Amino acid sequence: MTAAPIAIDWDRWKFDNRFTRELPGDPVTLNQRRQVKGAFYSRVLPTPVSKPQLIAYSREMGEILGIEGDPYANEEFAQIFSGNRKLPGMDPFAMCYGGHQFGNWAGQLGDGRAINLGEVVNPKGEHWMVQLKGAGPTPYSRNADGLAVLRSSVREFLCSEAMHHLGVPTTRALSLVLTGEQVMRDMFYDGNPQYEPGAVVCRVAPTFTRFGNFQIFVSRGESERLKQLVDYTIRHDFPQLGEPGPETYVAWFAEVCRLTAVMIVHWIRVGFVHGVMNTDNMSILGLTIDYGPYGWLEDYDPHWTPNTTDAQGRRYRFGQQPQIALWNLAQLGNCLVELVGAVEPLQAALASYSKAYEQGWDAMMAQKLGLAQFVEATDRDLINDLLQLLFDSEADMTIFYRRLAQLSSERMLEEFSLLASPLGEAFYRPDLINAEIQARWLAWLGRYRARLNADALPDRVRAEGMNRVNPKYVLRNYLAQVAIDASEKGDHGKINELLDLLRRPYDEQPERESYFAKRPEWARHRAGCSMLSCSS
Repeated sequence: MTAAPIAIDWDRWKFDNRFTRELPGDPVTLNQRRQVKGAFYSRVLPTPVSKPQLIAYSREMGEILGIEGDPYANEEFAQIFSGNRKLPGMDPFAMCYGGHQFGNWAGQLGDGRAINLGEVVNPKGEHWMVQLKGAGPTPYSRNADGLAVLRSSVREFLCSEAMHHLGVPTTRALSLVLTGEQVMRDMFYDGNPQYEPGAVVCRVAPTFTRFGNFQIFVSRGESERLKQLVDYTIRHDFPQLGEPGPETYVAWFAEVCRLTAVMIVHWIRVGFVHGVMNTDNMSILGLTIDYGPYGWLEDYDPHWTPNTTDAQGRRYRFGQQPQIALWNLAQLGNCLVELVGAVEPLQAALASYSKAYEQGWDAMMAQKLGLAQFVEATDRDLINDLLQLLFDSEADMTIFYRRLAQLSSERMLEEFSLLASPLGEAFYRPDLINAEIQARWLAWLGRYRARLNADALPDRVRAEGMNRVNPKYVLRNYLAQVAIDASEKGDHGKINELLDLLRRPYDEQPERESYFAKRPEWARHRAGCSMLSCSS
């Protein structure tokens, strides 16, 4: 006899809404698009939907929030996380912020389709902001409807959780709910809009505060509001730094720089391209935030961007992300000059980003190659030459590093044929592997073997270390699109199968070996598999 599902006790959810309690909000209660001055947020309720249906759920995030029971068997769950039902203690609001978009100041932006439900205090006493994306218009929606469609919501839900399991700092996702509504979108911005299924993602983070939250007050000359937000942020999100003051402001900025460097190193490690690194999409906690037109490197190409809007300038291409993060941090640092009273300490803090990134990148690349540690004299050229070879050979980044771990250091060059070796599986175009490329690979592998022999690590130990930092499974763009295609036809099983696969991205999963494969040729240029727009 099957036991009845455990009911979820929502009375156990406790809210401590510090943001709305301690900071001034918009005095206008009308949910009308407008410029909001002198306020940190506007209170607004989600738009009710007709037929909410839970189709995906992160049990790991549910456990963190103290949810016990089966959300699929709980009728209230879909009502709550579609925005239809407000729990006692919730204080829904949308944040006010600005930002630089593609290098240009865009003025007020704000939560145009995100509504924060409130701050949950979990059983460990941690504060988690719970937010619905796609829950309807807010005063910051500009000319948009505040809604989201299934395809973008699937991508956001899956990638949030995939990044967490990869060890990349990220906001999280709790649930994905169909709304029962149809939402009109012009996916390609070509004048051919279509109706698509609507959906809502519940996103979770300690805070969703962005660089742009500070920029908006500086742009408007609202110095008092800027100081309030910086002081609030330090007290609640960086309490280890001590009481706010000029020295603490510098220390805080330096810590944001360090956290951002750590995040970007992880992006490079796993081959992630954010696609829209505007300052309003940069978290002060160094978390990956706002999964829009992102993508994963398949064939290694530092010039690749997944964002159709960025196709010409390629500002946010894979290899440019470290420099863009530095530029964005400089904009945040500019906000603090008045509070600190001097530029030099902030410049020194900003310089610490480059040092932290370079040291982190060196250590990370050494780990990817199974080296005991980074040695400047030999490893800089070894790594740079490898990256050029990966590009010239159109090699799949994920497959290459996993297969490199399989090579025996003793027999690495015996009767070696690149395409017949385990590495051969990684190349998209075998026709590119001509005699010249083959010779360059042989030369590089010879240097690599000599470097491994200098460390004298057993192959087993080296491979285990490499496989801890080089994932076997990532959310390849075409895998997400296949799941979206099925979900739009009513089959949501592939979303949950992908979620389960990505819970253990570094493990061998023999029953799912088909997911460890190069991008199929049909996906090379297909929308959703190669590039995406900002349309949601």
